[in-house]
Amino acid sequence: RAMLDKLAPQAPDALLALIKMHAADPRSDKIDLGVGVYRTNEGATPVFRAIKQAEKRLLEVQDSKSYLGPEGDGGFVKALMLYIFGDDSPLAGRIEGMQTPGGTGAVRLAVSLAAKAGVTRIHLGMPSWPNHAQILQDVGVEVVPFDHANSDGTANLDAVLGAIRGAGASDAVLLHGCCHNPTGIDYTPDQWDAIAEAFAETGVLPILDIAYQGLGQGMEEDVAGVRAVLAKVPEALVAYSCDKNFGLYRDRVGAFYMIAREGGDMDAISSNANALARANWSMPPDHGGAAVRLLLEDDGMTAVWQEELDEMRARMRRVRDRLAAADNEVPGLNLAALGDQNGLFAMLPLSKDQIASLREDHGIYMAGSGRINVAGLHQGNIEKFIAALGEVTKG
Repeated sequence: RAMLDKLAPQAPDALLALIKMHAADPRSDKIDLGVGVYRTNEGATPVFRAIKQAEKRLLEVQDSKSYLGPEGDGGFVKALMLYIFGDDSPLAGRIEGMQTPGGTGAVRLAVSLAAKAGVTRIHLGMPSWPNHAQILQDVGVEVVPFDHANSDGTANLDAVLGAIRGAGASDAVLLHGCCHNPTGIDYTPDQWDAIAEAFAETGVLPILDIAYQGLGQGMEEDVAGVRAVLAKVPEALVAYSCDKNFGLYRDRVGAFYMIAREGGDMDAISSNANALARANWSMPPDHGGAAVRLLLEDDGMTAVWQEELDEMRARMRRVRDRLAAADNEVPGLNLAALGDQNGLFAMLPLSKDQIASLREDHGIYMAGSGRINVAGLHQGNIEKFIAALGEVTKG
C-alpha cells in the first residue's frame, strides 16, 4: 500500500533558505532584510518591556494551567476589543470573539467559517502575504486575485472596488487592515470610505486581517478604515495578530471576531467557530494571551506598551524617510513612494539578478520578490544599502 510514498515533495520555504544563507555569511557588515520581525537600531528583536512586566505579574497570580476551552482567554479577547473597535462601537450585541494561535490561526478560522457558511471564492489583492493564498487553497476556497498596487506605489482602488462590485453571491473579499504585507501600501481614509460603501451596496462579506495595528500611523489611525467598513456592513469577520505589536511572535497570540447582522443568530455563528477551532487546534496556547490581558488591564503597563509602539513606529518612519530622500540616488526604483507607505514592509522592483548581486556582492539579503523588511535597516547600515542599490541598478 505505501500510502505515504504517494506524497510529492514540496518546494522548500524560500525565506527559510534565505535565513540559512544569511547565517552562513561570514561578512560582519551583512544585512538581513528578509525575516519579517521588528528590529531595533541595534538589530535585536527584544521582548517588550511591558510584556516583561506582565509576565512577571502572570508568574505571581496564575494559579492553574488547566484547559481554557476552544475560545481561549475571554478576558484577553474582550480587552483587545476596545483598541480594535473603539469604546463607542456601534457593534454592541453583534460581536463575539475568541483567541487563536496567532494571526495565522485567526485567518484560518475566518476562512474556514466563511467556507462552512457557503463561501466558495475569496477575492485577494495581490501581492499579499504568501500564507493567505496557502490557507485559502488548503481550506478549498478558490482564490480570485486582483491587483492591489499601482506602479506608482499607491493602492489600486479601482481594482478593489471592481472585486467587491463584481463578487458573486458566494464570494468574500479579504483585505489587510493596515501596514500591507508585503507592499506597505495602505488605503487612504477616502479610499476606505469608498470601499465601505461598496461593501454596503453589494452585501459582500468582508474578511479583514489586522496584523500590525500601531506600527503604521497610530493605534486609532491604523484601524480607522476597518471601523469605516464595519459601520456600513451587516456582517464581517476580523482576524487579529498580537505578534508584531506586542512582540509575541513565538507565543502565537491572535484573536478572531465575528460580527453578525442585526437580529442574526450569534449562537449559531460562534458555535460553528468553536467547533472548527476544536477540530483544528483544540484550544489556543494561554501564556501570551494571558500576558496581553494583564498588560491591558493595567494602566501603567498599557502606557509603557504604547510608548514602545511609538518608539517602533518612529524608528521605521525615520528609515522610510531616509529611503524616500534617496530617490535621486537610485533612479528607477521610486524610493520616494516608500515615505508614504506604512509598516514593516516594502516592495522594490528589482530583477532576480539584481537581488542576487545584492546578496553575493554586498551581503544584503532580501526575498526573491523584492520585499524588504524596513526594520532591518538602521543608522549603521542604511547608507550601505542605498549605495548598494545604486550599484546594482546603474545603467
